[in-house]
Amino acid sequence: MSTETIHPPLAFHGKAMGALLPFLLFVGGVIAIALSGAPDEKGFWPVLLAALALGLLLSKDKNRYSQVLIEGMSQPIVMIMITAWMLASVIGVLMTLTGFVEALSWLAAQMNLSGTGFVLATFVICCIVSLSTGSSFATILICSPILYPAGGMLGAHLPTLAGAIIGGATFGDFTAPISDTTIASALSQDAELGRAVRSRLKYILPVLAVAMIAYPMSNYFFMEKSEAIQQGISGDPAGMPMLLVPVFILFLFLRGKHLFHGLLGGLIFGTILGLLTGLLPPEKLLSLDRENFTARSFIIDGINRAVGISFFTILLMGMVATLKSSGLVDRLVGFASNRTQRPLHAESWIAATAGGAVLLTTHSIVAILMVTEFARHTGEKMGLSPVRRANILSMVVCVFPFLLPYFIPVILMANTSSSGADFGVAPVNTLQAGLFNFVAWGLLIMLLLTIVGAYGRKADQNPDPSKLQTHAV
Repeated sequence: MSTETIHPPLAFHGKAMGALLPFLLFVGGVIAIALSGAPDEKGFWPVLLAALALGLLLSKDKNRYSQVLIEGMSQPIVMIMITAWMLASVIGVLMTLTGFVEALSWLAAQMNLSGTGFVLATFVICCIVSLSTGSSFATILICSPILYPAGGMLGAHLPTLAGAIIGGATFGDFTAPISDTTIASALSQDAELGRAVRSRLKYILPVLAVAMIAYPMSNYFFMEKSEAIQQGISGDPAGMPMLLVPVFILFLFLRGKHLFHGLLGGLIFGTILGLLTGLLPPEKLLSLDRENFTARSFIIDGINRAVGISFFTILLMGMVATLKSSGLVDRLVGFASNRTQRPLHAESWIAATAGGAVLLTTHSIVAILMVTEFARHTGEKMGLSPVRRANILSMVVCVFPFLLPYFIPVILMANTSSSGADFGVAPVNTLQAGLFNFVAWGLLIMLLLTIVGAYGRKADQNPDPSKLQTHAV
């Protein structure tokens, strides 16, 4: 007999509306701050704390509310995601220090590209960087200050150029094995990470092909007939050996290695490779500032970059836990279960709830974790495989955050476009950055084809051949 204590639903003044009001305050505040120019997720902290305070005031049992909040923050999968963010962020800093982006830029410079050609090259570079770092944030922060001014000086259409940067970031967020979206969607549905990554190729490759046509066409038709500054970027090929780092990490994950194994293994390999090639100065690994009693390291810098999003996620997961404890999610599961008669119904409900969650929380990973049990319960009823459920979740949360102007990736893209000011290149606004993200638009169309047209359903349902061989042995 189970000894687990079963608690009644967490009660709020105002019942269901009382449980939802903190989220409505949060979303309203985030939209207002985002449209006013919040630089990053730290600008949302005060609104999030205010929403938590409102939830405390509206809860009837404030001790229980506090307990549920802490339990939601301390879920194991939250700690897994924070660990992944920190290690992936450190890898991103390592790739920046060792000249990886400059090496890719050098390749583009060797081709003597025009504005239209440079837009396409920018998209390819950002796809490689996002696949290498697994972070859309890191891709935008690394690539935009280098590629946006250069493309502007070559006469590129600026919204299309910004769309190419954030589009490349979207590609990696959906595809990379070290992406937080890939990890959260797979682990939350108990899908094997390597198989989940392989299964996404059939979804992303058609989108990638269309995007590689759409970006040059958009630049050609919208580009103003003005003279481009005859100066681009030369880059530096020295960092090309670092391309082995993402290849090694991808190899580990496709071999079925644990998340921590793959990330830490890739970091160790990249650090050693950087030191052996001279691309990583030893003092960047660790140096002591005795006068100020501080230590300096690229590892410290990487972890510091992940602190903002980590703290934001911890607090938001606590608030999500209070909503779940109110019983609203269980009622939604029951409502959907009674109306789910076919796989199409189950997939539609999973996509709809994930879309609502990401719009409500403004955070793709929190949205996935918020609907984890719902997606599992609804999908299992109709026999949807863990991989199928994970792929649908990932597609949903890789659309809205990269299109709408109050999500962090779009805000980051608009803010980093100000790097062109010193070169006479005008910035773009959040609406322009999202509007020209053809990868996100392509994923939205692919999501509709996946659900309505059952695209990829049989392939996702089939067992992994490598697993069958392993079990046979």
